[in-house]
This record gives sequence, C-alpha cells and structure tokens, in this order.
Amino acid sequence: MPTVIQFESVYLSLGSNLGNRETNLNQAVRMLRDPDRVTVARISGCFETEPVGYRDQPWFLNLALEIRTSLTPRQLLDRCKGIERSMGRVPTFQGAPRVIDLDVLLYGNRIVDDLDLTIPHPRMAQRRFVLEPLSEIAPDAIHPVLGINLRSILLACPDSATVRPHPARVLI
Repeated sequence: MPTVIQFESVYLSLGSNLGNRETNLNQAVRMLRDPDRVTVARISGCFETEPVGYRDQPWFLNLALEIRTSLTPRQLLDRCKGIERSMGRVPTFQGAPRVIDLDVLLYGNRIVDDLDLTIPHPRMAQRRFVLEPLSEIAPDAIHPVLGINLRSILLACPDSATVRPHPARVLI
C-alpha cells in the first residue's frame, strides 16, 4: 500500500531591512518552494514596518505566507534557518538588522514547545508587524493557545508601531 503524504497548512512571517528588501523577500519565497514538500498557497501584501525593540536601524518590509508542507515543524525550522544563512544572515543580537528573517507562526493547530522552537510563535500576538499581514490572508484562523481568531488578536494588539502597506510585490 503506498504511503500517503500529509500536507499541513502553515503560516510564516518574513521580514527584511538590509539591502534590497523586496528582492530579499522574493528570493526567500523562491528558496522555500519545493514541489514535493513545500508549496505557497497564499501571500499577503508587503507592509513597511518600523523596527521594534532595537530602533536604530532601517525600517522593515514584512509579509505573511501560507504554505502547504509535508515537512515536520523541526524540518521546516531547519529549512528556514538554512535559507537565512544562505542569504547572508549572521546571528548577532535580538532585534538586530537582518537581510532576511523567517519565522514559523502557526503549524496547523499544533502546539510545540521545544528548546529552540515554539509554535504558535510566542510573541506574535504582541507584534502588529506580524498580525497585519497574517490577518490579511487568514483573519479567521484560530490561534491554538488563545482560542480566538487572528482578526480578534489584531484588534486587541497593544503594539502601536507603524505598519503601513507598501507597493513592493512578492510573487507566489
């Protein structure tokens, strides 16, 4: 009997504030794709966002993706970190400028709490730069820990940082 491969809906956040931000986002999306293991289902528009935390740096371009994947959460994290490294990201300090950042936000309705992987992303409900693009493509998705939809989380978000639509385009 053939093995049936299960694909899960997963939401990612991507951001860039060094170099050509639009090109960086497009390259990361291209690198994520794998016809057998990762397909891009939906993509938000781009949003220009002011830095949070360490503020003395360029503004970011951020977007959200819905992917369908057969990768496990750990395999997906490894793939995202590999893309970051191959694009030149060098870990320095929390909130530092970066050529690319890929975060796993939601992985179906799974809850993962490992040493270096927490799903849902532990700070997503406090980050407008994550919630605005994510709510654009999945307003009714339910946060598996909070038990409410993303639209409601965005409306209650305490973050007052500027998040504005940007004309950059990232293609599926």
